[in-house]
Amino acid sequence: MLFTEFQRIFTRIEVVHLDSETCRAEPFLADKLKWQMKMHQAGWKRGVSAGGCRNYVHFFHTNPQIQIVLTEPDTVIISLNQHCIMEPKVIGFSIYKIPTPLTETAKALFFRRVKSTINSQYTNSRQVTHRSRLEGSVYIVMPTTFEPRDEANFTLRIFSSKPIKMKLLDNPPKMTKTALVKAPPVVEVNTFKQYEAVFLQLADEHKTIDPFELQELLDACLPNDYIKSCASIDTCRQIVLSLDKKGTGRIALSDFKDLMCSLKHWQLVFRTHAREKMGVLRAERFRDALRDVGFIVPEKVMNLLVLRYMRKDGMLRFGDFVSAVMHLHRAFEIFHKSNSLRTEGVQMNLTEWLKNAFMC
Repeated sequence: MLFTEFQRIFTRIEVVHLDSETCRAEPFLADKLKWQMKMHQAGWKRGVSAGGCRNYVHFFHTNPQIQIVLTEPDTVIISLNQHCIMEPKVIGFSIYKIPTPLTETAKALFFRRVKSTINSQYTNSRQVTHRSRLEGSVYIVMPTTFEPRDEANFTLRIFSSKPIKMKLLDNPPKMTKTALVKAPPVVEVNTFKQYEAVFLQLADEHKTIDPFELQELLDACLPNDYIKSCASIDTCRQIVLSLDKKGTGRIALSDFKDLMCSLKHWQLVFRTHAREKMGVLRAERFRDALRDVGFIVPEKVMNLLVLRYMRKDGMLRFGDFVSAVMHLHRAFEIFHKSNSLRTEGVQMNLTEWLKNAFMC
């Protein structure tokens, strides 16, 4: 058949790549060059790792980041399969070249400044495949759905003729600074004078208050419903457990001053990231807001935080944010107190574990 005739008859060609299993099963392929495969299975989770495509610059960095290292130039085949068959999502991926391997995820600023090396097509088919010649270097592969918040499980396979290294980038848990802001030694008289009067009215003879009195105090002192959302009894119990150093279940005026300074700081962080609507934080911005407060958490922990605090509309209120900050503050504090040797883990008996679990 002449090539011109072939062009006239066929309008589309699909090239099928045989995997390593098929190559081993076929005797006539025994002497052919065999593909080496690396595979990663994960999923896009709403509010955690479903950041959408590059059009959504504020959320794109939250997608799974898979780092691959090529020691020399090679032709690679990147294949992204989604496991959702009944209602397939529109999926695709982007690849970014980086100078050196990373140990943590790349920040949002990186993806805004650096142009992608490869962008696949986006389609709602079960599989998206791209074949390309890559230089020997380090790359970040970003499998994504087209729209943020689309949930699905996926498998990413990378085929190469030469050895290739692959790993999922994630952030180790870290507290970069203390989340609680200490009140300055000399505070403005007008700032705390009104709070102090109400505090002393509710306090006992030792000038301390319990969670119920704290709830009443916050309800009286906080200016609006947006901030008063942190005055739930559960959050007040968390606050008292975190600030109470004597185990009495009560806090003093100095602790309350620290709390008010902290709430002011957390409100500023919350407002900075609550860009879509006043008073609510989109779950996709939750991770960055926690980072600004002082907490870096891995994806598994972030997934639990989102499951616990995200509302049905995919948003968090200020009270949810405060509760999450107090949980993390207490968890890090307990770990560091129990880890006097500064190792990666701590040992405790069941009684200590139960006590610490209820203290968070």
